[in-house]
Amino acid sequence: MSIDEVFPGVYQIQADSKRILTTRNLTPGLTVYGEYLHIRDGVEYRSWVPFRSKLAAAIMKGLRRLPLGEGDSVLYLGVASGTTCSHISDIVGPLGHIWGLDFAPRSLRDLIENVAKHRGNISPILADARRPEAYSSQVPTVDVVYADVAQPDQAEIVVGNSEFYLKKGGWAIMAVKSRSIDVSRAPRSIYAEQVEVLERGGFTVEEVLELEPFEKDHALVTARYGV
Repeated sequence: MSIDEVFPGVYQIQADSKRILTTRNLTPGLTVYGEYLHIRDGVEYRSWVPFRSKLAAAIMKGLRRLPLGEGDSVLYLGVASGTTCSHISDIVGPLGHIWGLDFAPRSLRDLIENVAKHRGNISPILADARRPEAYSSQVPTVDVVYADVAQPDQAEIVVGNSEFYLKKGGWAIMAVKSRSIDVSRAPRSIYAEQVEVLERGGFTVEEVLELEPFEKDHALVTARYGV
């Protein structure tokens, strides 16, 4: 079994013919969603399942640049129960921090119980991402806005939050679910439309990556703000 670093904090284990994406476990011995743990040279890694995480799917599909790293601050919109958030927590490490926002109380309870109470670098927030001013007392300026909100106005939500919280030169990572916007239109036309919204909002879009076969009618967009 060999292990290689794909991006800072993200690793690939090659075991026989299998390619397994992992992050180094910030909480050794603990899992979040039943993922496998791997130990290599005394270090524990967590499998990052691409069918459970759109960011993992994008990496497996050949994402060119992951704008996340150790020590980064992240505003996560649509954090849900914390599957992807937990791996971002591994990546940013104890020097970084994630403000994880969701409007569903049950999802946030799951995030707190299963993830945040074991990880000091996650702060859960119960709020509506369409009202970024409502949590301005809780969230500072951040390096990255990560969004997985699955709403018709998802790009507008990213722009609105970025105006409040994203530093100039910071990054947005946005998962686009085309069927949440319009089930009657071709997904690629929807992705292009969402890109236009980001560009009008001050972003330079770097990459748009479709996520099949891991996620149907989804894409991941990376974009840099104010440059």
